[in-house]
Amino acid sequence: MQNYPDDESTRSGVPSLMTTTEVAEYLRVKQRTIYEMVTRQTIPFTRATGKLLFPRRLIDVWLEAQTEAPVAGAFRAAPIYAGSNDPLLEWALRQSGAGLAVLTHGSTHGLRELADGRAMLVGSHLLDAASGEYNLPAVQSFLPGGGFVMVHWARRTMGLLTGPGNPRAIKRLEDVVSQRLRFAARTEGAGSQQLLDVLLGRAGLTADDLQFAPRQAETHADLATMIEIGEADCGIGLQAVSGQLGFVPLVGNESFDLIMRRRDYFEPQVQALMAFARTDAFAARAAHLSGYDVTELGKVRWNS
Repeated sequence: MQNYPDDESTRSGVPSLMTTTEVAEYLRVKQRTIYEMVTRQTIPFTRATGKLLFPRRLIDVWLEAQTEAPVAGAFRAAPIYAGSNDPLLEWALRQSGAGLAVLTHGSTHGLRELADGRAMLVGSHLLDAASGEYNLPAVQSFLPGGGFVMVHWARRTMGLLTGPGNPRAIKRLEDVVSQRLRFAARTEGAGSQQLLDVLLGRAGLTADDLQFAPRQAETHADLATMIEIGEADCGIGLQAVSGQLGFVPLVGNESFDLIMRRRDYFEPQVQALMAFARTDAFAARAAHLSGYDVTELGKVRWNS
């Protein structure tokens, strides 16, 4: 059987971090071509050590993203929405008849599923602590190759969900720590958990300062239920699910975005969702759910 460059038999001698010469040989192009690609930022690279280095894992992902199928329909992504849980989006997916299965295990998990071709559409709200920017730094890290697009879905209000009437008079995370309240965490890699880490850092705290509830909340609705039935005292969640619970706003302009391969934007599933998002029924639902701003829904935030 013919061997290809990504076979383990031919990759075994290739270092995990390649120099310009090595990546040129790996891709079978001239070094000048590599330098031109770096200048245009069309190939994943790093200057962490003061010289150009190319992570082989990211180069392989980038190569796969550039591959064009020889047969129409090949390499199609699975008809799945993955990533972060969002009540408005998941309602719209059902009402639009988009035909996408919903598999929500957090923003980071969704980006991995998209990169590996196991999802067509991903929702993300990952806050980058260094830049204060939502999603783009994480998306560019997980999807270094071309052919992807990020479309805005909504601005959302996030904060602390508490018991009805906020019985402990919580105003900030420091109150949660000082009162030793049971805090419901989200899964590792979830946007809400990353937001918690950023907010703790800004307050001079760490996760070790919190007293966590026995189990993690799987979704925003699950978080609300945990507080309602006494499993937890509070947690980071959406204003949209607060209902009769207390809510302390912490972030009022969180950006929730949709990421997909550019070609999949034109697939019937995505087009059905976006078309429904322009209807009066959708506008009414978004207005009914507190804490949503959908005025820029559909705006392209990034096109690789």
